[in-house]
Amino acid sequence: MGEAETRDRGLTHLVPKRTASEAPNSPRDTERVKEFHDGSTELDVQPSATTRRVSFPEKPAVLEERNGKIEFRVVNNDGSRESTIILTGLKFLFQKQLPKMPKDYIARLVYDRTHTSLAIVKMPLEFAEIVFCAVSSDQQVKGYGAHLMAHLKDYVKATSPVIHFLTYADNYATGYFQKQSFTKEITLDKSIWMGYIKDYEGGALMQCSMLPRVRYLEAGRILLKQKETPPQQWANGVVTPIDPLSIPAIRATGWSPDMDELARVPRHGPHFNELRRFLYQIQNHNQAWPFLKPVNKTKLKQDYYAAPKNLVDDLKLIFSNCRRYNDATTVYNKCAVKLEKYIWSLIKEILEWFNLLEND
Repeated sequence: MGEAETRDRGLTHLVPKRTASEAPNSPRDTERVKEFHDGSTELDVQPSATTRRVSFPEKPAVLEERNGKIEFRVVNNDGSRESTIILTGLKFLFQKQLPKMPKDYIARLVYDRTHTSLAIVKMPLEFAEIVFCAVSSDQQVKGYGAHLMAHLKDYVKATSPVIHFLTYADNYATGYFQKQSFTKEITLDKSIWMGYIKDYEGGALMQCSMLPRVRYLEAGRILLKQKETPPQQWANGVVTPIDPLSIPAIRATGWSPDMDELARVPRHGPHFNELRRFLYQIQNHNQAWPFLKPVNKTKLKQDYYAAPKNLVDDLKLIFSNCRRYNDATTVYNKCAVKLEKYIWSLIKEILEWFNLLEND
């Protein structure tokens, strides 16, 4: 603190100089010395105003680190799997956020063994997204899809803390995912998954929550063993049938034997699924736009096509009429030619439809 010198009647006094940061009502100004005629003095102290603290909000990054959602890692290319994963993520991040920087220079520097990087690593999320899941059309209905999903569930549970799956399923895949314990009822809070997975138009968001104590690869065997084990009341050799309606929970659902028989009846013919996939591939071709209305799904849903040959014959008639009533120079005629070639290429990939090629 600085000092100012004043002179009064030949006497020198040193008076403390108030800095600019001190308010006028500071304790220095509220203290007054009273002098009386008899020479005595009294210190008059006035109470200062109560100091109010202003809370400073902590930034989200500080809170996330404190809650264990993020970690700061110092990594270099030491050859370990974890370091390679982090460095690869940093490489893609730098290449995306620094587009004017040469990509090869970024990669060379990040992977340089003498270079060290500081990275913010977010802890694993509570869910994993299934982006793609498919089985070849000629290998379906063999249980490969269900067995693949069982392997995936056991692997994810064993190698990560993830217990939830999310996926966007189109109309052709919802049935498969429902059989794998997926549901359209999303119990995860939106703040957990919103912004982390892409919203696909025409797809339904589905969720599967895994049970920690269940080994899904053994689930089928366990269920089969339970079916083979007779109830306790059958241990004496007397088998008494159980009326399902005698169980209160079943009665509460409104179930009846007629409903059970109706549920076992197939909704469509035996070729419905393969014909639907075939038609879906055709409609998604870039030359199919003139034929989207003639080639609709109404006949397919009504089981109009008893066999693949009926659908192929219908398509051949559409292309034949298009070429007949449209000149070869028109866009419609050209689209018909290209799309028909594409259809025959699809048929060649389906072994069960090989006999249809003889009619080409």
